[in-house]
Amino acid sequence: MKLKIVLAVAVAGAAAVGVPAAADPAPPELSGRTVEYSVLAREGVDVGVVESAVRTAGGTVTDGNAAVGLLTAAAPENGFADRLSHARGVLYVSRTVAIGHSPAERSAVDQDAVEKEHHADGGGPGRGRPAPAGMDPLDGQLWGLTSVHSDLARTVQPGDRRVKVGVLDTGVDGSHPDIAPNFDAGLSRNFTHDIPVDENGRTVDGPCEFQGCVDPPNWDDGGHGTHVAGTIAAAANGFGVSGVAPRVSIVNIRAGQDSGSFFLQPVVDALTYAGDAGLDVVNMSFFVDPWLYNCQDNPADTPEQQTQQRITVTAMTRALNYAHGKGVTMVASLGNEHEDSGAPHDDDTSPNFPVGTTHHRVIDNSSCLVMPVEGPHTIGVSAYGPSGAKADYSSYGLEHISVSAPGGYYRDYFGTPAFQTNENLILSAYPRNVGVAEGTINPVTGAVTPTGARLGVQKACRGDMCGYYQFLQGTSMASPHATGVAALIVSEYGRFTDRGVTMDPDDVRRVLEGTAFKRPCPTPRTVDYSDEGRDASFTATCQGSKEFNGFYGHGSVDAWSAVTNGAQFLR
Repeated sequence: MKLKIVLAVAVAGAAAVGVPAAADPAPPELSGRTVEYSVLAREGVDVGVVESAVRTAGGTVTDGNAAVGLLTAAAPENGFADRLSHARGVLYVSRTVAIGHSPAERSAVDQDAVEKEHHADGGGPGRGRPAPAGMDPLDGQLWGLTSVHSDLARTVQPGDRRVKVGVLDTGVDGSHPDIAPNFDAGLSRNFTHDIPVDENGRTVDGPCEFQGCVDPPNWDDGGHGTHVAGTIAAAANGFGVSGVAPRVSIVNIRAGQDSGSFFLQPVVDALTYAGDAGLDVVNMSFFVDPWLYNCQDNPADTPEQQTQQRITVTAMTRALNYAHGKGVTMVASLGNEHEDSGAPHDDDTSPNFPVGTTHHRVIDNSSCLVMPVEGPHTIGVSAYGPSGAKADYSSYGLEHISVSAPGGYYRDYFGTPAFQTNENLILSAYPRNVGVAEGTINPVTGAVTPTGARLGVQKACRGDMCGYYQFLQGTSMASPHATGVAALIVSEYGRFTDRGVTMDPDDVRRVLEGTAFKRPCPTPRTVDYSDEGRDASFTATCQGSKEFNGFYGHGSVDAWSAVTNGAQFLR
């Protein structure tokens, strides 16, 4: 198992007895343009003390989270950090990384290469398989839904509207016909601000769509969060698709930028809000930018970069502990890095901004963490394809895996007509505005374009009401299947009162893992994926037993078993 990381904290020592104390040096002068800093309070220190220290040092607090002790401050780029680092109550202070990038520059390091792999050649239109009896019209294409036995589970437990599921992502299209019936607009929040360009004039999110540069809480400019939300809880309403838990409530707790980046302050704010708002389950299909691995003291990083990563680990650990303590079950994607999480590859992708700062780093497993999945209390989910094979892109390993779930696998079924077809992916809700921007939906007629048809984009209408759907793959698509099952577990076994529902997150985990379908390692245990066109870095070896192994964890989530046999796993 990964060793617990001990965060180094510099503490000023007392003067030696009999030796006169040196006079404090004059504080450094402040100069330069105004930039952004992350400031983290010491454990147990009132955040007001640190806010005062920020002002004394010449800065202005622009955002803050009292539960975690994380502040965002604006101050001159020279002198401020030196002044503040010696202040009482301050654990870490570091300049926030410059975040500008162009779409082309971002594409080399984001997840689109995995999740939209089929965009390179397309797998053709959906085949339009008939839906199982009692399911929604497009559910025949949702092999993941039947793989986790949602079709059976909903006959006894379709989910309870009082169960609130937070989607911590790029946003949720609350107007989508399959999302709207279950969307809780009153609890939904957007913790981000659109950032058109950075301080150097480089594009971040592009032009703001709404006044004030804050999207409404029912909006998604990326499409990722809406796809996730649809898999969790698209309504079973005889229209389009349905989700794993089709009657629970969806709450948008947005922390992702339009560009797809997830920055520390919004993520921390969303997690603590989830606890304060009484959410029951939260899905997290991302890692906190800009570092894939947050290392304590990697020699390839500058001291400032090391501090940035320590702030991320400490603040995220506090936020995850806070949410767990408030009764939130947290489900996280294991990652698309096709690596054993206990023996990570070298990192050539971090930091993923600013442009040109990525550098080679040898990753020490004992002192580097991917957040949030390697933080406390998270349920890590790997991905498999329609054949049941671990998806080539999916990370794996005994160290952080909990369960597995359908994530799509474009290259599944090598040697058959099903190889590299869209039906191997996961179909879910697609915001119209994103489809228009991506050229898959005609902005005037609303028709699916030829490009959209090639990528499997589909349109469903009932009278004047229309919804769109797209195929994606990734562990980001696997975790919402597990989140949906977790929501059904809370619906079935939670304690309902006038104030809502409660269930210990550790009990939810026990039921989820205990009722998962046990999948053994493949034979042979080492899979090289060379037939599928992958290089040696994708080669994976499955360790462990049928009961628990590195490819499938405790097994693949099973909604039917969870709601009918889960009571035996409760304390």
